[in-house]
Amino acid sequence: MLNTKYFKDKSITILGLARSGVACANLLHSLGACVRVSDIKDNAQTRSHACLLSSKDIQFELGTHSESFIKQADLIVISPGVPGNAQPIIWAKDFAKPVYAEIEIASMLCPCQIIAVTGSNGKTTVTTLIGNILKAAGKRVQVCGNIGNPFSSEVASMRQGDFVVLEVSSFQLETIKDFKPKIALILNLTPNHLDRYSDMQEYLAAKKRIFLNQNHSDFLILNGLDAQLAGIAKQAAAKVNFFTKESGLNPNQAAVFKVGQILGIDKQKMLDVFREFKGIEHRMEEVAVINKIKFINDSKATTADSAIWALNSISSPVILIAGGRDKGIDYGVIAEAAKNKVKQVVLIGEAKDKIASCLGGQFQIEKVDSLEEAVNKAYSFAGPGFSVLFSPMCSSYDMFADYEDRGRVFKKIVLDLAKKNNPDD
Repeated sequence: MLNTKYFKDKSITILGLARSGVACANLLHSLGACVRVSDIKDNAQTRSHACLLSSKDIQFELGTHSESFIKQADLIVISPGVPGNAQPIIWAKDFAKPVYAEIEIASMLCPCQIIAVTGSNGKTTVTTLIGNILKAAGKRVQVCGNIGNPFSSEVASMRQGDFVVLEVSSFQLETIKDFKPKIALILNLTPNHLDRYSDMQEYLAAKKRIFLNQNHSDFLILNGLDAQLAGIAKQAAAKVNFFTKESGLNPNQAAVFKVGQILGIDKQKMLDVFREFKGIEHRMEEVAVINKIKFINDSKATTADSAIWALNSISSPVILIAGGRDKGIDYGVIAEAAKNKVKQVVLIGEAKDKIASCLGGQFQIEKVDSLEEAVNKAYSFAGPGFSVLFSPMCSSYDMFADYEDRGRVFKKIVLDLAKKNNPDD
């Protein structure tokens, strides 16, 4: 790792005890920092995460944020879920304490080239595929960030000459200072996180920070078919490449192909990777077929656009399960894709009333209180040849730790249902 002495004897407070907070705390403690962790939640999950801290010397508090944790720190590390107007961030500004993202800390230590991927949709697929084409080309690569393990948990094993491919969110980009990917990608921009951002321009401003520190030796890849993104090309100091529709490639593959071209990866190797790719967990993942009814886990779909893509990918009649924590978007935009295909909508979570209102009486809607109830209701509504699609359009944080936890719970419910109804399988 690089710059390891920088953190020695520094007092560092980490806000948020989710996976990235735990990983960053353990990493910084291993480098000789005095680490404190603070999380406003005190529940089974945060208590279990506290058990993952590597040393009793790492102080932590749950259920509160103490002003002293901020005042005594040399710097603050913020987890993605902590909003910029949270009380400890206000204290940090009052005490003139620098605030960093976890990816910023890891990037300071990282000895290898960083490829960073952001956008409203498709980040996980593109990040995974870039990792796969690098592996196919014989490169040593780590794929992390919002996909898989946090950057902080992997950086100690990285070497010069390696690659790291990061899925990064707008939340993470808000507090970067010197984060500088060799190759940055912005895949698309559709309404998302408008519960956090005042409008699309503020959302775009956060996304644009991915190329904030790039220079003429770096590369920025933009979606040439997205007018908003094409329009920001002139703001970048990096070499700008556009991906559009390539013959035989979908937009995600076209973006990955552009990265491969920059890195000189053989075209046929990339096409082989695309052909062999079976998808990712929690994105249009077939879980089971119960009495000729297909159950699909699309928990990764946290936007309406993702749900539209899922609906357009299915030819059978659909029972749609959706809902979660509202992100300030218009759920009514799914109506065209859902028309004549979605036979019933089953809604869960905090956003269920808003989603029902946005759909404006165009569909049969059932509101329920749990995901298990939703799965059972959907099964009762479906018939042979139907698909039950779990494509939430919302964040998971009202009921689950993250979209992966939500997807795993969905799969367990479905598999338990399959055991009861497919006894011979």
